[in-house]
Amino acid sequence: MKIHPTSVVSKEVILSEDVEIGAFCVVEGNIKIGKGTKIGNRVTLKGKVTIGENCRIYEGAVIGEEPQHLKYSGEESEVLIGNNVVIREYVTVHRGTALDKMKTVIGDGCMLMAYAHIAHDCIVGKGVIMANCATLGGHVEVGDYAFIGGLSAVHQWARVGAYAMVGGLSGVSLDIPPFTVASGQHAYLYGINTVGLERNGFSKERISAIKKAYRLLFRSNLLKTEAIKKLRKEFEGNKDIEFMIEFLETSKRGIASDKKRKKAM
Repeated sequence: MKIHPTSVVSKEVILSEDVEIGAFCVVEGNIKIGKGTKIGNRVTLKGKVTIGENCRIYEGAVIGEEPQHLKYSGEESEVLIGNNVVIREYVTVHRGTALDKMKTVIGDGCMLMAYAHIAHDCIVGKGVIMANCATLGGHVEVGDYAFIGGLSAVHQWARVGAYAMVGGLSGVSLDIPPFTVASGQHAYLYGINTVGLERNGFSKERISAIKKAYRLLFRSNLLKTEAIKKLRKEFEGNKDIEFMIEFLETSKRGIASDKKRKKAM
């Protein structure tokens, strides 16, 4: 372990081998840091925080601070961060609340660019990228390998599905389905995230099926229930389509609509 002499690390903190802590850091609370993780200068870790292996946390990040919630009353909630996570300058990640999960979770392999914010009780899947100043309100769920563009904000309790892409300067108040592209001040859908799917190894056949499902759901004249019934019959056993349907059927905030239709489902 390498701990700069100007940093404050409380006795209860558990550090694995090869952990590095830079200058002027404050690490205090029920904190566990995994093997090979490197923490830059002026980083603050507070409360109950678990950080996995081989993470990189850059200057000025604040992780585990109390949630910005008026009903938070000091309960010992936590932040859980997976392995191989990159957290850039001045990112903030807040603990959970008793009103929901009591934890905020960041999955393996995520990259949070400078000034991104993850609020209380958020669940961020593996491989997610949040660009500069992207913000998640409380209780947001982001699926695996989703991308959220710079200066975009996701409203509390909303969801961004796996492999979805939210463009920069967007405002997400309704759920964004898996595999899709969304953008705009009040984000609309603009089709399938083809480039993202290709980069993640989706075959042409899989992408073609997802595109057909999207057209039926969002660009046909069918009601949502009719479109789902038709998809279940035509794509029986297709896990991608089943995953998409499940996301739609479990939505609580409603689903963003295609730009051509401009009507939430």
